Amino acid sequence: MRQLSITLSLVALLQNSPAIAQAQVPEPTSGITSDSIQQVTAVKWMTNFSDGKFYPERLLSRAELASIMVKTFRLDKRQAVNKENLTIPDVPRSYWAFNDIQTVLKTDIMKGYRGNEFFPNQKVTRAEALAIFAQAYGVFQFSDDAVNEILASHADEKSIPAWARKAIATVATEGFLNTDAQGNISPLKPITRGDMAYVLSKYLQRQQQQPETPEVPIIPNSPQSP
Repeated sequence: MRQLSITLSLVALLQNSPAIAQAQVPEPTSGITSDSIQQVTAVKWMTNFSDGKFYPERLLSRAELASIMVKTFRLDKRQAVNKENLTIPDVPRSYWAFNDIQTVLKTDIMKGYRGNEFFPNQKVTRAEALAIFAQAYGVFQFSDDAVNEILASHADEKSIPAWARKAIATVATEGFLNTDAQGNISPLKPITRGDMAYVLSKYLQRQQQQPETPEVPIIPNSPQSP
């Protein structure tokens, strides 16, 4: 009975706590290259550490993700940032990412937990990070059938939380999604800095490929346009 009581207590504790990603480093996903990392560091969406190294295998925290989203999507330029600052018990004004966290909360790109806490040091799962990225990018309003069809090619698509399926379908459709060698999305594993660099590099490439407004060639002796 004592063992059962302890087990039930642990279950209750987990149910009342925010999801915490496991500490172990996940298996590497495919597509991450030095070029991806160089691209996102060149535009300062992500940065190297003080020793000049990127450490792509390191896990990403909520505070780090907030900072990346602000830089990537220039969230600090949105009108919502002019709102009065929010009271966040676990993010004092002296915290390094205070302004970025205020910005992602005011713009609804990220959400807080109960009691308005943010848990800035908590690691982020791939599902969470991809959903947050899609929120800033713009989630496509696919039908449920379309979402299921888009994700069907991934063997582990059933493990994607319901709240993240449309967002991840958006990221997959846009070509921003990296997977492991077997094509698994691994939505519940913690996301690495390398994973995030891959997503951002693909988004950057998409921006650079956007065609500029074409110039109309001037033809000699042609009639003037009205």
